[in-house]
Amino acid sequence: MSGPAVFLGHTAAPSGAELATLRLLRTLRTQGTEVALVCTEDGPVMARARDAGIETRVVTGRFDSRAMTTASGPLRLITGFLALLRLGWTVGGAVRELRARVLVAESSKALVLGAVAARRARVPLVWQVHDRVSRDYFGLLPATTIRLLAALVCRGLLANSHGTRATLPARIPAAVAYPGVALPAAPPSPRGRAAADAVVVVVGRLSPWKGQDVFLRALAAVPTRPAAVYLVGGTFFDEQPFRQYLERLADELGLAVTFTGHVDDPDRYLAEADVLVHCSVLPEPFGQVVVEGMAAGCAVIATVPGGPAEIIDDGRTGRLVPAGDEAALTAALTELLGDPAARARIAAAGADRARDFDIRATAHVVTRFLDEVAPP
Repeated sequence: MSGPAVFLGHTAAPSGAELATLRLLRTLRTQGTEVALVCTEDGPVMARARDAGIETRVVTGRFDSRAMTTASGPLRLITGFLALLRLGWTVGGAVRELRARVLVAESSKALVLGAVAARRARVPLVWQVHDRVSRDYFGLLPATTIRLLAALVCRGLLANSHGTRATLPARIPAAVAYPGVALPAAPPSPRGRAAADAVVVVVGRLSPWKGQDVFLRALAAVPTRPAAVYLVGGTFFDEQPFRQYLERLADELGLAVTFTGHVDDPDRYLAEADVLVHCSVLPEPFGQVVVEGMAAGCAVIATVPGGPAEIIDDGRTGRLVPAGDEAALTAALTELLGDPAARARIAAAGADRARDFDIRATAHVVTRFLDEVAPP
């Protein structure tokens, strides 16, 4: 059946998974794969998709994506689940109008929508999984329910890392498609500043599980503090109180930290930074900002377990520390800030490693898999 591969999202907010999807769609289109994007709300991601010439549809209903989170109680989850099913029928109509050959759900909520939409449109459903479907992230009952649903309705799975793949039903055909990055045309310039002149950056949504508080406490124990520290990222899904907590914590620790809020493109901060810190306290599904930092020439410190262990060779292309371990993070920061030559070597090796995650390679993996599931 000819027609576009239709990607389905539940939110148009410019967070990591949504931006990765947009980057993938642009590249697929450039490589000749027909694509379209359907979302249950309008917003920045949909506007950027339209600007890129990607066909879009906005299908709205009574479901509010912000009202259904991993912290929701059972009643709220059930109510939200039923609302998603109802909206999924309407989404299925849009998918039929687009004459899709395959529907690709881009989140767990989109999976619920897609279960109904794909059935109405009579197309195979693929779930592109951006989160580890595990108890520590979703909770036991939601994680079990999501895995069961995927096993019942999905023709295929696209996981963003081998770690994510391990949390999914084993019997469904699957491929690992790392969230690719757009690589710079030229190698990044080397940076050899002394510790007191260095710049340290943390990029990501300000959220408790992202561990920015762990970073601030670890930084406070570093013997020589860097010249500038940036926390680059906004707050979504009612997380504004956490930003306020981080601002108070920085003041209490005597740290001069710049909170940038959401920025559309963090590249200018990465291009300036000597060290990028990724500090999630739960296993990161992948950690695309780790690759983005390496590609930009930063020496990267990231936490394990999780996706960064699939990216970084500890001590050669970056540094890995246990999640939530302030002392280990302090030691890694002290090491990289205090030894500019070693920092430059790690940054150069990291930039070479980042080339393995070119978005064009990711698009080829996705194209092959979708062609196997739903031949054009």
